[in-house]
Amino acid sequence: MSNFLNDSLFAGVSISLIAYMIGVFLNNKYKMPLFNPLLVSVILSIVVLIVADVDYEVYNAGASYLSWFLTPATVCLAIPLYEQLHVLKKNWFAIILAIVSGVITSSVTILVLSKIMKLNHKEYVTLLPKSITTAIGMGLSEEMQGYVTITVAVIIITGVIGNVLGEAVCKIFRITHPVAKGLSLGTSAHVLGTAKAMEMGDVEGAMSSLSIVVAGLMTVASSIVFSNLI
Repeated sequence: MSNFLNDSLFAGVSISLIAYMIGVFLNNKYKMPLFNPLLVSVILSIVVLIVADVDYEVYNAGASYLSWFLTPATVCLAIPLYEQLHVLKKNWFAIILAIVSGVITSSVTILVLSKIMKLNHKEYVTLLPKSITTAIGMGLSEEMQGYVTITVAVIIITGVIGNVLGEAVCKIFRITHPVAKGLSLGTSAHVLGTAKAMEMGDVEGAMSSLSIVVAGLMTVASSIVFSNLI
């Protein structure tokens, strides 16, 4: 089994898709946040790689085919935003203020925790891009001379947590306005948060997709200041 998977060109994409399909099945059957398809697929993929002794490079070579869909999928996020353009025009000031608040809160939180845990500069800047999309976060981490691979892992973990717990957090803090829910998910959990926002509604999805871009650009700009604080 191990030799077959290691020799298969499509082992990575096959493992990823099957694991995700199992996650979707469990989520539809039990309707519990614990069975979030993305979380289940990540766990199952890791288990298969360990148990079957599949080399990560082999897995990644096959799974990389899925990344081809990332760009067109991201571009498609502009469609719900266009459909909710009137909401954007009506609430533009509150939207910008909310995204700015989210970006600053994320950076300040990382700064405070890094000081408490006595992280060095390289470790600190590695964590700064945690809430923005991977494409921007990788470049930013590399530019600030952080550990890029750790940055990617932190971004993914942040997105998974936001995707799994985002809706529950909104209920706990009684965040009911669709614009507020969408902005909070997109600003804090990037693309994975947006996936959850789209499940919640059209307005939530549109606002979340907008916040991915704006929050990413703002994080790049704010990192110029925050990266020099440790």
